[in-house]
Parts: sequence; C-alpha cells; structure tokens
Amino acid sequence: MNKELNLLGLATRAGKVINGEPLTLDGIKRKSVKLVYLASDAGNSTKKRIRDKTTTQSIPLIEDYTNHELSQSTGAYNRVVLGVTDVGFKKKLLELNEKGT
Repeated sequence: MNKELNLLGLATRAGKVINGEPLTLDGIKRKSVKLVYLASDAGNSTKKRIRDKTTTQSIPLIEDYTNHELSQSTGAYNRVVLGVTDVGFKKKLLELNEKGT
C-alpha cells in the first residue's frame, strides 16, 4: 500500500474521515469536509453527484483509487466515497497525491 493510502487509514483511525455518500454529502453541505475521495469504479450517478457537489463547493476530489483500495486502506467494506474532515490530513494527503506516492 502506498503512503497516501496509509495516511488515509491513519486519518480514519483518528476519526477524521466520514464514510459513505450520504454522510459525505451532508459534511460538504455543512462545510466540515475538506477533501473527498471517490472510487474510480463508483457508479455513474454517484460520480456525478459527488463531482457536482465538490465542484460547486471548491473541495478537492481524488479519484485515483478503486473501491477495493479505499476499503482496504480504511479497514471497512465497500468504501466508495470518503470525506476527510481535518485540514492537516487534507494538506498532507494532497501533497502525497501530487507526488504520486
């Protein structure tokens, strides 16, 4: 597993990640979500809803990982949408994503 997914797992264990589409969309609405992970193999309707919401709210969106990779990193089954709620984790995750590690 790469460093970005390892850090995502750490953020999850620290309670700084929201799991699931409804909770993430609610967190975006409340402005508590700072970064969103969307599984690359998510359904088209889910992709459209998440992309539209993150675009209108100017929230970074990462679509580099599959459902399996996101699920494995968070230790939960069938994770398609994840919302990171901590600014520190957001910055480091984006930094690692840009480096491609």
